[in-house]
Amino acid sequence: MEKKYQLGDVVEMRRTHPCGTNAWTIIRMGMDIRIKCVHCGRSVLLPRAKFERNLKRVIRTEQLDSPGGPGLSAKTGD
Repeated sequence: MEKKYQLGDVVEMRRTHPCGTNAWTIIRMGMDIRIKCVHCGRSVLLPRAKFERNLKRVIRTEQLDSPGGPGLSAKTGD
């Protein structure tokens, strides 16, 4: 299965958290994945298989590159 998420992404899970939201931020990845509730800050550790089953969609991805793209820099005056 192709990985559609990365560290720092905000994802939507199938079940709603008791605080009323289902948006979570990925804060740790490995064999287990730790996610943190966007609303209340509670963190939960899930096995990767369970996380992938309960993942509904990726809401927002963490942008690691600069806005100009990798390898591009602002041109300075000559």
